[in-house]
Amino acid sequence: MLTTGLAAIDSTVVATALPSIVRDLGGFSLFAWVFSVYVLFTAVTTPVYSKLSDLFGRRPMLVIGTILFLTGSVLCGISWSMTTLIIARGIQGLGAGALQTISQTVIGDLYTVAERGRVSGYMSSVWGISSLVGPALGGLLSEYVSWRWIFYINVPIGLGALAMVLRHFHEQVHRSSHRIDVEGGVLLVGWTGLLVLGLLSGGVQWSWLSVPSVAVLGGAVVCLVGFVWFERRAAEPMLPAWIFRHRALAGATASSLCVGLATIGLSTFLPTYAQSVLGASAVRAGFVVAVMSIGWPIAATLANRLYLRIGFRNASLFGVLLMAIAAYLFITLTAASSLWHLAFASLMAGFGFGLITNPMMVGIQSVVGWRRRGVVTGASMFARAIGSALGAALFGLVANTVLVHWFATAPASVRAQLPTSLDDASKLLAGGGHASAPVLEFVRTAMFEAVHSVLWLFAAITVLALVTLLWTPAQFEEVPD
Repeated sequence: MLTTGLAAIDSTVVATALPSIVRDLGGFSLFAWVFSVYVLFTAVTTPVYSKLSDLFGRRPMLVIGTILFLTGSVLCGISWSMTTLIIARGIQGLGAGALQTISQTVIGDLYTVAERGRVSGYMSSVWGISSLVGPALGGLLSEYVSWRWIFYINVPIGLGALAMVLRHFHEQVHRSSHRIDVEGGVLLVGWTGLLVLGLLSGGVQWSWLSVPSVAVLGGAVVCLVGFVWFERRAAEPMLPAWIFRHRALAGATASSLCVGLATIGLSTFLPTYAQSVLGASAVRAGFVVAVMSIGWPIAATLANRLYLRIGFRNASLFGVLLMAIAAYLFITLTAASSLWHLAFASLMAGFGFGLITNPMMVGIQSVVGWRRRGVVTGASMFARAIGSALGAALFGLVANTVLVHWFATAPASVRAQLPTSLDDASKLLAGGGHASAPVLEFVRTAMFEAVHSVLWLFAAITVLALVTLLWTPAQFEEVPD
């Protein structure tokens, strides 16, 4: 829980320190990379650490990940420019890739099937608490102490985590000679890194049809083809094909991808809807996402009572049912809906995510032995990370397309005063610009339509999750080593 907390709180604590960091370091145009490089390095290293933990044990991977994360944290704290901060955040991401996936794998090693749901709920609660505490902590430290302490605060937590792991975590690893899949690892990092880079930067750093976008995404395809070719011939592949041939494992991985797609869309656009359409304050808009973060660990903690009675797949179907209720509540929103309507829908979505992810994770860990538990856990978490990257691009593309269409067909009386992007429209509605009442009303209507299209996309992902789980077998069969 301590190692997970390091990665979880750093995902949320930096945003509220933005003004202080930019004031000291400058480089506002580069600030998006402070977030992107962390996500990028975390995603690409997740399956690598998972495979290495199956070969050499969980303990050394946790230790390496924690040391890298603490090194990155200290370097972030002493950064003297935005460029050095971005590099240091990349080092943090290298460590976070181990912390998130290995901690989850350790649960499968230490606890029985009956216990794993409850303990996984504790781990999920770390993310829920971090989503609440992180922004407030970042704001308080940056305002009353220094923004550098949002990184230094990781040091005592990380040292405590290291002490706990080194003193109390013991495992028996069968030592044998291994052929590390270096080529597969390099190509895996290559195609996932380029894919995530292209998806995070497309439409933001450069247009989707520009030369950089085509080059980066084309490079991802080339590396992916090479990766598949090498993995089919590797003695111990980084991401083995048998995961995708086994329906239970493939279904769990696909459902994790759906959850990644859905969560990033809600986390990004629900606050925008609350502020820009419903006129809520930033604090109340943050509450809408916070209740989703609260619902997730509650459902994850209670999931074991359900999957022990009706099975892993059927328990996850209850999660899809709650997602469907959330989708209905989302698409019936109007510009006059209350914030409580939006918050309740968000809570239902959080319950749904907890009931989907927890039973499926426990299920796949229960059908493999120690030597394969790391790689199947990593594959599921890797799929969620890729889903988040895909979702960020897809939801943003849909929302911007709808907004551009509305602005292009606007009446001549307001067209000249309209903003040019989703971000500019959001800032205008938040009071960050001057416009006449008709322009504000038109922009608010356009913003409603743009975010509403995103919520319809969430409903489509819910259907995709349902199809995925119905394809997954109700009974999980053991996968022999």
